[in-house]
Amino acid sequence: MNTALLVLPDFLLIALGWLMRRRLGFSGEFFAGSERAVYYLLFPALLFRSTVNAQFELVSAAGLIWAGLALLGAGALMSWLALPLFKPKPLSFASCVQCGFRFNSYVALALAGRLFGDAGVSTIALLIAFCVPAANMLAVYALAKHSGASLWRQLLRNPLLVATVVGLVCNFAGIRPPDVADAVLGRLGNAAIAFGLICVGGSLVWRGAGEARGMTTYLVAVKLILTPLVAIPIGYAFGLPLLEHRILVLFAALPTASSAYVLATRMGGNGPMVAMLISVGTVLSAVTIPLWMLWAG
Repeated sequence: MNTALLVLPDFLLIALGWLMRRRLGFSGEFFAGSERAVYYLLFPALLFRSTVNAQFELVSAAGLIWAGLALLGAGALMSWLALPLFKPKPLSFASCVQCGFRFNSYVALALAGRLFGDAGVSTIALLIAFCVPAANMLAVYALAKHSGASLWRQLLRNPLLVATVVGLVCNFAGIRPPDVADAVLGRLGNAAIAFGLICVGGSLVWRGAGEARGMTTYLVAVKLILTPLVAIPIGYAFGLPLLEHRILVLFAALPTASSAYVLATRMGGNGPMVAMLISVGTVLSAVTIPLWMLWAG
């Protein structure tokens, strides 16, 4: 089965979310509540369980971790170039710059499992574990700097960051949740992937670029074209084995996290513009991800 067919079920869940919102009468309040449940409960449970149970040694995984952080840094640098290139309004830039380097972990875990099995899930969970804190810090920094909010307060209140850090600490300390708690976390995590993808579909919108079309087009290109392109030489530079190299390219090719919209609206940013960027990138990634996977070999 080729890559396009393997990723199709997950994008069909996104399409189902769009149909539920636009054609089947599910209200915006339903999706807003669902998004909060995913963001504050289901997805933190998935991230915590993935990181606390991941089987890895820091020494052997160091190459992949550093490659992921280098890739994230490259994506952030290219995204920040939108400021001198397009000179957007400060609020628009602070809201949208995160769309060039943040990644949708719902899509990541779903596709990694479908394409590479359990080994793919544990490998991309490792990348998520180390890159979610860094990506959130960069995103919160841009918005906190504009809004005057406390950077550290916003970071400490971010459930994805907290769940990932706690999971890593427990993993390194050899602490595992009891069987009953692990089973509950597993049920919540399973719901997170399907519900998360449906919520992505429910949030798709096509208007909001306004006067910043140049910047928004550039950020979509950074996320879906330039960052995956950079991932290929980074993987070679760090000497990654084939599976890790392919996971790195998949990681680079992911669309922007839907939680970028939640963050922008919570911190007084331009929510409609961020929602539009997420929507366009998510739809286009259904085409670009299979192409990158074929190129990554």
